[in-house]
Amino acid sequence: MTTEAVQYNLQNGVATIRIDDGKRNALSPELLRGIYGALDRAKEDRAIVILTGRESVFSAGFDLKVMKRGGAKAIRMLRLGYSLTARVLAYPYPLIVACNGHSLAMGVFLMLSADYIIGSRGDFKIAANEVAIGMTMPRVAAAMLHHRLTPAAFQRAVNLSEFFDVESALDAGFFDELVDPADLVERAENRAEHFKQLDDRAHTASKRRIRAALVRRIKFSVPFDLLDAALVGLRRR
Repeated sequence: MTTEAVQYNLQNGVATIRIDDGKRNALSPELLRGIYGALDRAKEDRAIVILTGRESVFSAGFDLKVMKRGGAKAIRMLRLGYSLTARVLAYPYPLIVACNGHSLAMGVFLMLSADYIIGSRGDFKIAANEVAIGMTMPRVAAAMLHHRLTPAAFQRAVNLSEFFDVESALDAGFFDELVDPADLVERAENRAEHFKQLDDRAHTASKRRIRAALVRRIKFSVPFDLLDAALVGLRRR
C-alpha cells in the first residue's frame, strides 16, 4: 500500500519504505496502516526493506492529537503500533532502518525492531521518554529496549528517560553505525546489496529461531499494555 505519508519504491529486489507526513512523522492509525500495507507488499515482492523517515526525523512516536482524544481510535493506534514491532521482527528478509535524525518513543521501538540500524550524525536525540511524562514503561516498549541496548543503557533509558545524543546512542546499542546525513540513503542501499549475499532460507529460519520468544512475549504483552492504557488514561508516548 502507498499512501501520501508512506511511499513504497521497489528497485532490484530492495523496497524502500519512506515515512513522510511533512512534519514529525507522528505514528497515526492511518500512517501505521500504511506501513503494514507496505510491509505486506514487500513480503510479496520477496524484498529486502529499507525503512526510513524524512529530513531530520525518523519518527516522534504516536500521534499526540489522537492520544489526547482517547477512546477507541487511540486504543487501535496503540494496538497497531505495539504489534508492528512483532511484525517487523518477524519480517522474513533483511530489514534496515535508516534513521534520519530524531527518534522518540514508539519511533524508537519501531526502529529497534529492525535487523540493522543506521543513524545520522547531527544534533539529534534518541529517547524513550515515557517515565519523564508520567507513564509506566509499556511492556512491549521495555522488551524492545532490552532487545537491543546494553544493560546500563537499558536501565537509564527506561528508568531515567535519558535522551541520548547520536554518539552515545551508538554506544548504547540504538544504532549499528553512524553516517553523515548526506550519505544515509547510499549507505543503506549498500548494506542492502551486501545482505543479498545471504541465503534467504537460512536468514529466515535463523531469525525465527532467535526471536521466537521475543515475538511471543510481545504478542502476549500487547493486550496488557492496552488494558493499562484504558485504565490509567492515554497520554503522550
